[in-house]
Order: sequence, then structure tokens, then C-alpha cells
Amino acid sequence: LDAGDRVLQKTPSGFDVSVWEFFWPLRTGAALVLARPEGHRDPAYLARLIQDTGVTTVHFVPSMLQAFLAEPAAAGCTNLARVICSGEALPADAVHRFHQLLPGVDLHNLYGPTEAAVDVTAHATDPNHDNTTSVPIGRPVWNTRTYVLDAALRPVPPGVPGELYLAGIQLAHGYTGRPALTAERFTADPHSTTGTRMYRTGDIARWNTHGTLEYLGRADDQVKLRGLRIELGEIESALLTHPAVGQATVTLREDRPGHQHLVAYLVPTPGQEPDPDHLRTHLTAVLPDYMIPAAFVTLTELPLTANGKLDRKALPAPHLTPHTTHRTPRTPREETLCTLFADVLGLDTVGIDDSFF
Repeated sequence: LDAGDRVLQKTPSGFDVSVWEFFWPLRTGAALVLARPEGHRDPAYLARLIQDTGVTTVHFVPSMLQAFLAEPAAAGCTNLARVICSGEALPADAVHRFHQLLPGVDLHNLYGPTEAAVDVTAHATDPNHDNTTSVPIGRPVWNTRTYVLDAALRPVPPGVPGELYLAGIQLAHGYTGRPALTAERFTADPHSTTGTRMYRTGDIARWNTHGTLEYLGRADDQVKLRGLRIELGEIESALLTHPAVGQATVTLREDRPGHQHLVAYLVPTPGQEPDPDHLRTHLTAVLPDYMIPAAFVTLTELPLTANGKLDRKALPAPHLTPHTTHRTPRTPREETLCTLFADVLGLDTVGIDDSFF
């Protein structure tokens, strides 16, 4: 960044990304372009503002980047030099669409929790090599150390998932007035000779063969359904490989007490209409039955919080359509079995061909 750049300040000041938006341009003599309040959630407004004011540098949360790329006016933002993403996992599909729409513009994927403000790893995306469902979060920035450790705080080999720990000068000292939480999250660094501490992020990551970190999801994003542990991110990644799906998120809902089910929320790629039956067939090829969502809800856009992240609480309840036809039991044994399954699952009837899941 230098004095010839123009940085768009659009992040609310309560979000840590706003720190560098405010102060990085002021440190280097670059111009600071202020977006109007609430403008950070309006892709059409942002595209016009970027073009009209000659913005060269902008930050997007991945959910908002995908909404921006779907805005027709975004293709005209050729004055951009760099776009920075952080706050959520960045899908590879969004990276490819970005480089197709804005060739020559750099896209950087950054990672960093508030406890190590603002970012601690960085990765310059490459559409020719970032071909996984989620692009790498990169390597540590200056004065930062990253560890991928097992439950005994031992480093895991490349390719093996572990919990991500951070250390270095950027790390906070703890949580004000919360000693118990500080002790839980800020632990002694066994790899340090100076008595420093490291931060337990709660994120699952792994080192790849190129020596960069890949983000795999939150340790607490794992859910349990009918006694089986499920990684929601695995279902989302499988959905994003379908050509009709532009954005996807999966959640475990309990709209009626005692009745839990997986629900997938989708934003279609332009010109596509995802068909639930086709999606189920697509997922069944790569996932076990118990990981197939009970409902697929198509939305025009995913709801976002004020910070531009996915607002899970605003996701609508699905309309679950029960089976309308059943093959009825043919023998007393089948009748007993169907009655037991219906009782366990809280259903009126169960046919002999219905899957338990």
C-alpha cells in the first residue's frame, strides 16, 4: 500500500477489521474513502462507490464477497488492485469466479481471531492451484507463530487435522475480568523457552504439502444427530461441488422439541434452480445417508449480520414435506417393525421402503 492507493472504509468500528481499514492508509499516506452507514451490506452501492471514487483496496467477508460478485456492476470495478477476505472460510468457487470477473486483481485470504487482532496468517490466492473446496489460510505473518497440535499439545504431521494455536507479539494477554476463561484459552506455550503463552483458537486446521495452513472448521461446529457425529462443513463442501449451488450452509434444527434434522440453505448460481432430488443424489455419492439433509431451502441470498457474516439465527424454518406414499406392511413382522420405527421417530406412519435416516 502506498500514497497512490485509495482504501474503502466500510466495516463497522465494532469489528476488528475496521482497525486496519482506518489506520493502514493513514500510516502510508493513502486516501481513505468512507462508505455510508449500512452501505457495507449493499453490493450495488459498493460497486458504484468503488468505481466512482477509484478505490484500489477493499475488504470483504466471504459471504459478502459472494454477494458482491453476483452484482452485475462488480465487473466494472477494474480500478481495484487488491481485495482482502477474512472472517469466514473462503470457498474455492468464489475464488475462481472472482478471478474470472476481475482478472489481474489480487485476492488475499487472511485468518485471525480477535484475540490476536487483526490477522495472523495470509495467503495470496491462485485460481490455477487453489482447487479445493476451501482455499488455504496461508502462513504466519511477521512476529507470529502457529501450531497445529493434538489433544496432548504435540505437533501433528502434515495432512493430519489438529487444533490451531497461536503465539507471538500480536496475542492478547487475556480477557479482562475473566480469569477462568483466560486460563482456559490462553495456555502455557510448551514450545517457548521464555515462558510465553499461546492461544487456543478452537479452530481445526492442517498443514498441507506446500507448508501452508488449511482451515477445516470449528471444533464446536460438530453436531450429534441420532448418536452420530457430523461435521456440517463436510456437507457444505459437498454441496458446493454441485454446479447449481453458489452458496451453501447447513444447520441442525429442532423446530419441534425432540425432532432434530439437518437443513441445507442454498443460493443458486446465476441461471440455475437446484432440484432437491438431484442434490440428494449428488450428496449420496459422497456422503453416508445420515449426513443427507432432510430439507433443502433455496434463498435469493444468505442473511448476514451487521459485520457481513452469516446470520444463522435469521435462517427460516424449512417446510418439511412428509412422504405421501408408502408401501404398507405385508406381514406381522413388517407391521411390528414399521410401528416401532414410527414410534421412535414420532411419525404417524412408516412404509417398508423408508430409510430410517
